[in-house]
Amino acid sequence: MFKKILIANRGEIACRVIKTARKMGIATVAVYSDADADALHVKMADEAVHIGPAPSNQSYIVIDKILDAIRKSGADAVHPGYGFLSENAAFAEAMEKEGVAFIGPPVGAIEAMGDKIASKKLAAETGVSTVPGHMGLIEDADEAVTIAGDIGYPVMIKASAGGGGKGMRIAWNDAEAREGFQSSKNEAKASFGDDRIFIEKFVTQPRHIEIQVLGDKHGTVLYLGERECSIQRRNQKVIEEAPSPFLDEKTRRAMGEQAVALSKAVGYHSAGTVEFIVDGDRNFYFLEMNTRLQVEHPVTELITGIDLVEQMIRVASGEKLSFGQDDVHLNGWAIESRLYAEDPYRNFLPSIGRLSRYRPPQEGTRPDGTIVRNDTGVYEGGEISMYYDPMVAKLCTWAPDRLTAVDAMSKALDDFEVEGIGHNLPFLSAVMQHERFRSGRLTTAFIAEEFPDGFHGVEPGATSARKLATIATYINHIIQSRAVQISGTIGNHRRVIGQHWVTTVAGKIFDLTVDFLVEATAVHFADGTMSTIAGQWQPGQSHAYFSVDGERIGVKISHSGIGIRLRWQGMDLIAYVREPRVAQLARLMPVKLPPDTSKMLLCPMPGIITFVAVKEGEQVESGQALATVEAMKMENTLRAEKRGTVKRVAAVAGQSLAVDELIMEFE
Repeated sequence: MFKKILIANRGEIACRVIKTARKMGIATVAVYSDADADALHVKMADEAVHIGPAPSNQSYIVIDKILDAIRKSGADAVHPGYGFLSENAAFAEAMEKEGVAFIGPPVGAIEAMGDKIASKKLAAETGVSTVPGHMGLIEDADEAVTIAGDIGYPVMIKASAGGGGKGMRIAWNDAEAREGFQSSKNEAKASFGDDRIFIEKFVTQPRHIEIQVLGDKHGTVLYLGERECSIQRRNQKVIEEAPSPFLDEKTRRAMGEQAVALSKAVGYHSAGTVEFIVDGDRNFYFLEMNTRLQVEHPVTELITGIDLVEQMIRVASGEKLSFGQDDVHLNGWAIESRLYAEDPYRNFLPSIGRLSRYRPPQEGTRPDGTIVRNDTGVYEGGEISMYYDPMVAKLCTWAPDRLTAVDAMSKALDDFEVEGIGHNLPFLSAVMQHERFRSGRLTTAFIAEEFPDGFHGVEPGATSARKLATIATYINHIIQSRAVQISGTIGNHRRVIGQHWVTTVAGKIFDLTVDFLVEATAVHFADGTMSTIAGQWQPGQSHAYFSVDGERIGVKISHSGIGIRLRWQGMDLIAYVREPRVAQLARLMPVKLPPDTSKMLLCPMPGIITFVAVKEGEQVESGQALATVEAMKMENTLRAEKRGTVKRVAAVAGQSLAVDELIMEFE
């Protein structure tokens, strides 16, 4: 067995590998860029080696720098994680020449499957069902348009060396094919150093389901069930689960056997994933094989009990798998939610900054038998950088059945406290409550179809509004009680807390009376109904549990002016608890309007302007591309919302801008 493993990666996957290596008694070496000097994986590893500047193309994906770190540390094995160099055949070959074990598949398998064009040809030859498409290289945008027209729209434009949603675009017409081709090439070049592009038919109403495979160096290859990864945004997975709520045993076996056949055809060993698109009739088509550990591997670990990182290490050291296909059993259900540093209220644009508060839910088995797991690479006080992928953590839950796992995830998301950056926790919570998701009726178009105008928060229904009004009123009573204790008695007069209050939640007004009892507080509504509430919240706590009519509710709490900010199940609102006369007067207060920025193009996220498409004095049409901003390895094209004339261009290509910094003005 290895004595020391170098992890050629960063963030949560580096931390994940370190945890298993530590459990196995193996020392670890972290590598880090300038931006990651204080990163969690650096703190966790037994030793760390600096490898260069912040941009990944000057540090994490420079093979010579990784080799130098190996020599300095004396590591006898390297785990590449995912992304960066994990599917780089030249890197695996360099490890072989260096005499260092590569904890991954053989070079030949990476070469065969890493090229998405060659892999589809090989899959077809092996008898694996494939999607129609053009597998040859495409020289320019004109050829891309011609090919797309021959295949028939819609088409998927993909980077040959791609993965993780990078270098992927869906085109529904010639204009989108032309633009998508160039954007895909640019992203592919920036992310993988390889700008080759191919095009295939986009299957409408598809489900993205993948098979986990695991093989050793002695000819054994197994499949460990499937993962459903259909909840995606911009081809980036957001929520995954295992098993799939759609597959039957017959389809699962057929997909698994084809995945194993393809793996054996390339002499595969280590962990890998064969991805399929599945239509509504359970016909499945090969997409690609990822010759590495997948981001979403924890859900497979939770339902199989198999530590995939440990198996990768054992396989790389030459051990045989200690179990066979008949020993693989799928137990219960697991859900994974990816916490991204993306602001859902700003069309999921990347967000950077300091994590002023980062409190994940408690990991482990809960009293109800469900399990919570959180794979992360950050900590409170740490920085989210613009240089790397925006994923902050992977929150996972396990339960005996799907709905219980979903409910456990909903509660865990409510418990997760993140402040200082924009993040997608509210959106993840909203999906957990969505009827279509809960029923398992998924496609890769779920987010586009259910949130066509973006995410603007969750409006509370009548029942939820009453619960939050009850909580806000209870919190207000505690605040008032504290104020009485502080102010004490003035002369012969002692301040008395009123019982009659008017609580406003999301525009809903509740006239109510409060009875503060010994074991619980009774809140009487004007319609004659009553709610009881109990809790242990104290002023200053940012999260607390309340029992409302017997239901345990975890809510994030903060002050917003004279209001109380409450966040729960995707809802984010300000509750106002006022005395009746104050509430009456508050309705007369004018509403302050936000400043008018309708004639400005502001940078929607911190990033680098890579291209300015217009000049001063130029007339633009609605939908026309104005500029391109790159952040967290993704290109974002900014378009005109309406027809107008450019008055001033305030930014140039190569310039770094902060959020809401001016790019251009219009007349």
